Amino acid sequence: MESAQWVPLLLCHILGLLSAPHVLGHLLSTEESPSSFQVLQTSSFANRSQVCSEGSAWLDSLQTHAWDPALRSIHFLRPWSQGNFSKEELSHFQALLQLYFHTFPQAVQTFASQFQFQYPFELQVLAGCQLGAEGKAESFLKGAYQGSDLLSFQGHSWVPSPEAGRRAQDICKVLSYYMIIGETLQRFLEDTCPRFLAGLLKTGKSELEQQVKPEAWLSPGPPPGPGRLLLVCHISGFHPKPMWAMWMRGEQEQPGTRREDFLPQADGTWYLRVTLDVAAWEAAGLACRVRHSSLGGQDLLLHWDGYSVVLQILSCLTIIAALVMAVGVVLWFKRHRSPSPTAQIGGSSLSLYPILPFLKKSTPRVPEDQDNPPTGLRNHHSEMVSSRR
Repeated sequence: MESAQWVPLLLCHILGLLSAPHVLGHLLSTEESPSSFQVLQTSSFANRSQVCSEGSAWLDSLQTHAWDPALRSIHFLRPWSQGNFSKEELSHFQALLQLYFHTFPQAVQTFASQFQFQYPFELQVLAGCQLGAEGKAESFLKGAYQGSDLLSFQGHSWVPSPEAGRRAQDICKVLSYYMIIGETLQRFLEDTCPRFLAGLLKTGKSELEQQVKPEAWLSPGPPPGPGRLLLVCHISGFHPKPMWAMWMRGEQEQPGTRREDFLPQADGTWYLRVTLDVAAWEAAGLACRVRHSSLGGQDLLLHWDGYSVVLQILSCLTIIAALVMAVGVVLWFKRHRSPSPTAQIGGSSLSLYPILPFLKKSTPRVPEDQDNPPTGLRNHHSEMVSSRR
């Protein structure tokens, strides 16, 4: 089959992708959108016979769906993930996805040499819609090759990414040849996706509007260098995701504050770390300020000075505990060592351990031949005789 004959089939599969939730990857927008539904497919091609595809779908920052490649079906992650669509509509979307995942690798393999896709490579497709400032729906579809923008669908047209070069231009020319596909694609983006988004916002309203207050605490991180401290502000268990946190000195924000990525937790809440690298002598007077919609306008303020006092107390307790353990070890050895030999002197017992080395060293060995004493003894005897004379 000629490569051009794959194009209608390939784009029909994209329609299925846009009609139902699907997959996530690094094309997913990191900016917080008030009401957006995003689906992304990520397919990795190791060679002409090995392809791995993954997928999920997200409502704002909350994952709502995933594609199960083993069962070839949509996995609904929330009780309200079906929105207000009927079972017939959802079954139709699932059938399109099954066809898409079955034939997409074949279509890409056919185009691989024509568009100079070099193994191994990765393709991604991001599609979805969001509500604008005035409630007007805005849709999007983007494609990427090896993690870099390749093309997008805007209005009725395929638009190559300026950085993608000749490859993107050639792909867009082929796709643009089938105008009926572009018109159908536009209807799905501007009608089906916004309707599905509206249904999710309605059926998931109670969970989406839930407010969970954060817990916050301070700790030191690994020292960045000699004479420096890494101050860490931990914020955990909050919902929804939007969160403002900053290291402060009085009312002045510290420009060196670094906010790490939000991490999802198993209960649907979020965790965040906010750090500041400072000289040790500058840590006094700093505080971490936390602001969240669940707090009702009352910010959390955690002072590093208070943490320093606690740290000093813990350090003292650690030193005391170490000393107590050392004394206990010494007493244990004294109690369990073997008893020392003793001598009775004047009715009292005297340990011989301290003088044993001296006794062993100074006590002479008595010779067996008393008639011929050693030279040293003979000289000593002669001196005694001479003195008596």
